[in-house]
This record gives sequence, structure tokens and C-alpha cells, in this order.
Amino acid sequence: MKLGAIAKALDGELLGSETFEVARLASLASATENDLSFIVSTRHADALERSRVGAMILGRDLAHLFAGHRIVVADPYLAYARISAAFEELLHEAPSVHPSACVHASAELAEGVFVGANAVIESGARIGPDTRVMGGCFIGKQATVGSDCLLHPNVVVYHDVHIGDRVVVQASAVLGSDGFGFAPDGGRWTRIHQLGRLVVGNDVEIGAGTCVDRGALDDTEIHDGVIIDNLVHIAHNVSIGAGTAIAGCVGIAGSTTIGERCTIAGAVSINGHIDLADGTRVNGGSVITKSTQPGQGYASGTPMQEVGAWRRTAARHARLDELHKRVVSLEKRIAS
Repeated sequence: MKLGAIAKALDGELLGSETFEVARLASLASATENDLSFIVSTRHADALERSRVGAMILGRDLAHLFAGHRIVVADPYLAYARISAAFEELLHEAPSVHPSACVHASAELAEGVFVGANAVIESGARIGPDTRVMGGCFIGKQATVGSDCLLHPNVVVYHDVHIGDRVVVQASAVLGSDGFGFAPDGGRWTRIHQLGRLVVGNDVEIGAGTCVDRGALDDTEIHDGVIIDNLVHIAHNVSIGAGTAIAGCVGIAGSTTIGERCTIAGAVSINGHIDLADGTRVNGGSVITKSTQPGQGYASGTPMQEVGAWRRTAARHARLDELHKRVVSLEKRIAS
């Protein structure tokens, strides 16, 4: 791409040649004279000085750090995110249905749809314009997928799941599987059939291997603009508010409501039947057992320690109840 076209797309100020040819986006460490990179703080100034990079995306406060071709923008990280789409190597397949795909006669495929090898689209399903259904995907009965979506290989969309527009689902995600619902029955378990749906809004991203259960009676809901990392489990009847971000290996138990614009770091466990307020921030590895307050941050768990220190801490932790009783006893003696 020409650097001038990139600057125009980013609405940035170009300091350098419009005709400079950019071969690829690259890190400072691997960049060559034909590559474009970015930095967001002075922490990377030394790496920039050592780099062979030919062009940079920089904030106004850092533009003086590089004398070569550069695009000056308000937010270089956001600019990098936006222009990355232009360099993605994923082919935009021409609209077609692979001969090995199995598409039911009653399924509706809008204009511009691509269906890959061995995909299955069952009766009554509807696929919106310009959506790509890659090889091995399964879309169940009466399911709907909106326009300009991308379902990577082996995504499973169960029956009566509804997906909005511009949704990206990474490989092997499962959307609309049965929730974990069973009633005890004399030493056995009787299945509670899951009769609700899964409804996914617009501009949602769902990571590889993530599983989202359908509702038991009411729907499981993923609202607009939610981003979900790999290997996340979202149980039945969970509702996730618009703009929330969830990192990898998070588990969310059933009937929990997560508000808008929350950020949930990796390996967090969230109890069922609680509410996380709008703007809640949760640190990695935390266990959330009760509802939260708006805009607050939460953390739990024991930080990493050297093994010997951890053993001593664990031994002392086991004696806390005994120590508490001794302190209470001493306080009573002092008070008397």
C-alpha cells in the first residue's frame, strides 16, 4: 500500500512521501526498510532507534522520535488496529457454495454468501449478505446469521440461534449448546431440556473453542460490541452487556448478568445468579461470588510467591482461626 493512502484512511498527518510503498505491518524488531510499525510510549524509544523500519505511526507527542516517513495520529494503537484489516492475508472468497457442502433446500442464502467445503446448513436457516461460512461449519435448523459475518472452520451454530451483523466467530466455537441443567431424581439425574435460545448482537467477536449455552427457558444474550477470547464458557441464561471484553479461560455460571463496558481478565470464575454492574473491572484469576458496584475493580486469589515463602504463608493461613480467637480473648481481658 502507498503510505499516502494509509494516512488518508487513518485521517492522519503524513510527514514523508505519499508514494512510499509499505510491504507489511511489522514489529520494530522484525521490520525492514519497506515496513510500517508503531509505538505508543517512550518505553519503546530505544527499540525504535535500533529498528530498520521504514515508516511509523506515531502520536503527536512522539513524532519527534523518528525522522523517516511517519503518520501522526491522535491514537497510534487505534490507528494500528484500524489499518491492520488492510493487511490481513485471509482471502475474501468469491460468493459460492462448495460442491461438498450440504445446504437444505429450505435454507436461505442471501447475495454474496460463501459456503466452504463440508459445511452443513439445515432447514429453515438463513444466512445474510456477504457472510462467509468456512469449511466444516454446522448451522442448525431455523438459525439465522446476519450480514458480513465470518464463521471460521468447524464453528457449530445450534438450532434457533440468532446472530447479528458483522460477527466474527473463531474456529471450533460452539454457540447454543444445551446448558448444564439436571434435576436430582432418586440418585440419578433427569435432564432439564433447554428450551430458550442464544441471541448474539452486532459487531461481536467470539474466540476459538468458546462455548455459549442456550437458555433454559429465557434466552442467553450477548449484546452489541462484546468481544470474547478463546476457551471461554458462558452458561445458560447469562446476559452480557454491550461493549464488554472477556479474556481467555473465563467461566461464567448460569443466570448471571454482566453489565455494559465491563473488562474481565483471564481465568476469572464468576458465580451464578449475580449481577456485575456496568464498568466492572475484574483482575485475572479472580473468583467473583457476589454482585458488584458500578465502575469498581475487583481482585482475589494469592499472588505468586517463592515456594518456601508460599509454604510458610499457607501454614500461617491455616492458623488464622486460632489466632483470631486468641486476639478476641486478649481484647476481652484488656477490656475487663
